[in-house]
Amino acid sequence: MQWTDRIRQVKIFLVLMAFLIATASLLVSHFLVRDLSNEERKKMEVWAQALHTLNEADENTDLSLVLRVMEGNNTIPVIVLDRQGHIADFRNIEMRAQNASDTITLLEYKGKQMKDAGRYIKIQIGDSTDYQLVCYDDSVMLKRLAAWPYVQLGIVLIFAVVAVFALLSSKRAEQNKVWVGLSKETAHQLGTPISSLMAWTEVLKETYPDDELLPEMDKDVKRLERIAERFSKIGSVPEPVDSSMNEVLRHVIEYMGRRTSQKVQIVSRMPDEDVIVKMNASLFEWVIENLCKNAVDAMEGEGTITMTLWQENSRALIEIEDTGKGIRKKDIKNVFTPGFTTKKRGWGLGLSLAKRIVEEYHHGHIFVKSSEIGKGTTFRIEIPQ
Repeated sequence: MQWTDRIRQVKIFLVLMAFLIATASLLVSHFLVRDLSNEERKKMEVWAQALHTLNEADENTDLSLVLRVMEGNNTIPVIVLDRQGHIADFRNIEMRAQNASDTITLLEYKGKQMKDAGRYIKIQIGDSTDYQLVCYDDSVMLKRLAAWPYVQLGIVLIFAVVAVFALLSSKRAEQNKVWVGLSKETAHQLGTPISSLMAWTEVLKETYPDDELLPEMDKDVKRLERIAERFSKIGSVPEPVDSSMNEVLRHVIEYMGRRTSQKVQIVSRMPDEDVIVKMNASLFEWVIENLCKNAVDAMEGEGTITMTLWQENSRALIEIEDTGKGIRKKDIKNVFTPGFTTKKRGWGLGLSLAKRIVEEYHHGHIFVKSSEIGKGTTFRIEIPQ
């Protein structure tokens, strides 16, 4: 549990750092673009002054510097409008119109947009009230620079998502190998003592044929054999067959009824007709047993477990409800995480294995439907039929 909290803290820290880096990048870009935009406006003021000088020039005026200034603008789009809003001149504007009329209309429209945006410089013509508006836009380079941080952040975000996905996939694959190896080794280690117990049981049956305890011992040995079989199937792909979900639940109720306190009441609500599902019955019994054992632990040996089964929209739905202590809201999303447990003793593997069996082997879904502290928890399983 502490390890899970530490991982969560690290994730939160990394998210905050990423947010701070992104914010800093956008701020630096904003200030840089603002400064360059101011520089371009100053250049346009000089260009507008040169245009004014050109308009006022006579035959004695030296225009070499003026023309050099005007020809020097090869990047900033400029549209010069007269007082009536008609085109007087333009520069660095890419046009795709088919004819001259469309070109003029488009230029006037763009010039009006620049004017409405406040990106213009007004110059007087002579001593009259006539004037021209030098309308301008950001250069292509400035627009690219303004958009680049967002492109960069998008690339970083995609890279981060791919990296996290690869990391989680690698971690999940590694965990799966650990669980599979542990399960198969457990099944292997159980095989020899179970075989020995089966042999000794047969010897005892021949020696004490009327002993009333031998049938119960035989049931426990078969139970151990079934557990070993379940562990051996983890990691393989068991072949599902048509089985009765009613029968699975009845087996679990019978098993739990003999091994729990009399203060624990198990109530079943099942339809009269069998709910048939393609599944591996042995593994699915394990899932229900895990949920019931967790419910008994949560109720501390006293309370009611209610199993409800029904079918809806070509799905079999099972709900396991207990009257235990409930699960805290912050822990609900972690209950299926390997290693997470709220018990003083426990490995935190039961629910993670249950999730694997339900979702990977049976293509279903298992989740906490509801939980309230002091009142109990309800797990739901949905399996396609």
